Amino acid sequence: MDKPSKERGLVLVYTGDGKGKTTAAVGLAVRAAGRGKRALIIQFIKSPQRSYGEQIALSKLGVEMVQTGVGFTWTKTPEEHRAALREGWRYAKERIAGGAADVIVLDEINNALSIERFPVDDVLPLAEVLDVIRNRPQGMHVVLTGRNAPPDVLAMADLVTEMQAVKHYYDEGVPAVMGIEM
Repeated sequence: MDKPSKERGLVLVYTGDGKGKTTAAVGLAVRAAGRGKRALIIQFIKSPQRSYGEQIALSKLGVEMVQTGVGFTWTKTPEEHRAALREGWRYAKERIAGGAADVIVLDEINNALSIERFPVDDVLPLAEVLDVIRNRPQGMHVVLTGRNAPPDVLAMADLVTEMQAVKHYYDEGVPAVMGIEM
C-alpha cells in the first residue's frame, strides 16, 4: 500500500475489548464536521429500531449516521443477521464508491467480519471489504471499528488503536447508562 498521506486518505482502525471504539470514531466525525468535511457513520450491528444519543447529536451537526444491523448476534436469527449484513455492505460499498463523504466510519464492521456463530464471508467478504477500501476515492478517510479486527485489516491500516478493558461497571452489574452507552 502507498505511504500514508492526507492526499491519499487514511485508514484508521479502533479495535480491542475495551469501551471507546465507537466513541473515538464519533469524535473523529465531529472533528471532521467542524472542519467543513462531510462525515458518514454506517453501523453494521446496531438496529434502526432503537434510538441512540450520538445519532441525535450528530444529526444536529449535519453528520449522517445510519444503522443497518438488527442488533446483537444472539437477539435475531442467523438469517436475519446475514440479510442485514448483506444489505449493510451493499449500502456501504455504494456510499464509498460514490464519494458520499470525506470521512466514512464503518462502525462495528470488525465485529461483523469476525462472527463465528454463522457464516458471513459470502455476505460480507473480507477480501471485498479490503478491495473497496483500497480503491476508495482519493482523499477519503475510512475508519473501521469493532472488536477482533482481522489481521488483514490491521495490516492495511495507517493507524491502529487498541482499546483495552481495565475495569468496567458492567462487571459490577450496572447496565447500560443513558448518555454513556446509548
